[in-house]
Amino acid sequence: MRKWMIALITIVLIGAPATLAAQVKIGMITTLSGGGSALGVAVRDGFKLAIDQEGGKLGGTAVEFLVEDDARKSGKALQVANRFVKRDKVDIMTGIIWSNLAIAVVPKVVDAGVFYISPNAGPSKLAGEGCHENYFNVAWQNDNLHEAMGQHVAQKGYKNAYILAPNYPAGKDALRGFKRFYKGKVAGEVYTKLGQTDYAAEIAALRGANPDSVFFFLPGGMGISFIKQYHQAGLTGKIPLFGPAFSFDQTILGAVGDAALGVINSSQWNKDIDNAANKQFVAAFQKAYNRLPSLYASQGYDAARLIGGALKSTGGKVSDKAAFRAALRKADFESVRGSFKFGPNHHPVQDVHVREVVREGKVLTNKIVGKAFSDHADAYAGQCKM
Repeated sequence: MRKWMIALITIVLIGAPATLAAQVKIGMITTLSGGGSALGVAVRDGFKLAIDQEGGKLGGTAVEFLVEDDARKSGKALQVANRFVKRDKVDIMTGIIWSNLAIAVVPKVVDAGVFYISPNAGPSKLAGEGCHENYFNVAWQNDNLHEAMGQHVAQKGYKNAYILAPNYPAGKDALRGFKRFYKGKVAGEVYTKLGQTDYAAEIAALRGANPDSVFFFLPGGMGISFIKQYHQAGLTGKIPLFGPAFSFDQTILGAVGDAALGVINSSQWNKDIDNAANKQFVAAFQKAYNRLPSLYASQGYDAARLIGGALKSTGGKVSDKAAFRAALRKADFESVRGSFKFGPNHHPVQDVHVREVVREGKVLTNKIVGKAFSDHADAYAGQCKM
């Protein structure tokens, strides 16, 4: 009997590694309900696609993927983050869409020794003096796409722009970024309420200011409402409208309709970027979800691929934080954007394209019509001391 028990225990122990394979835990906090939920859904779906393509792994390492909704509320995001860190003991966190939530959550996460990979929000506070060795942003620093539009509007000869954005950290970064490269007059600078959907007063004031162009940053449902109301006010075609990709993204264009046709916007990604990684991503996303991928989906996908590249380099180990951090810095993965690298503050150095909203068959989408920047870095890297 004793020999039989020893034999049984030996068999169980030998078999244990196959059935209890080491896993890396990844916790995603993102917006899946309420205003802006389409953005969070896209990030989640892009990230999940990368895991599914490897059969539940990233970089050859089995991952446990936990997803929670923050409902765009910082209090809820903090609760989930605390649970992920203390109860679930995640190795990596990701997913936050909104900069005010990122500012509330990220410092606590990274100070607890957990890596945070941002697939979207890139507030200046976390790129500059608030940078941290465990914080990486795979999308952009908030100012970047707005800087590109400031550059483009200036190059096109516009000299009296009216600019507006929501009154929260990303909105302030947006207009600051635009003005960094736009050198003309500002006919009006307006900060709207976050989540606002009625822009009658702002459009009336805009009309009265008589600008030669309008630049706005209103992501999600805010942008849908503004563009429709701008069109209904008869301003489409009279005062050219410019913005970042966030208000002309694939998740939004269907709801906006023809009011968006012809609008010029800036993005670090588009579905027609000509490289093998992007072509397979676009095709795989359409097959998996029966819709075109959005900018946010591409960012979720690249975030997962970045993690996968680092896990492959470290043999699936996150416990050696210095080694995993160094692997993340190398960014050894094929980005859907093509050329990609991190600056000294762990934010991307990348190309930023100029796009135009077009119709392809029955679908509104974007096509690249130019490039605003090549290998563009953010303005806050010099403030980061790591």
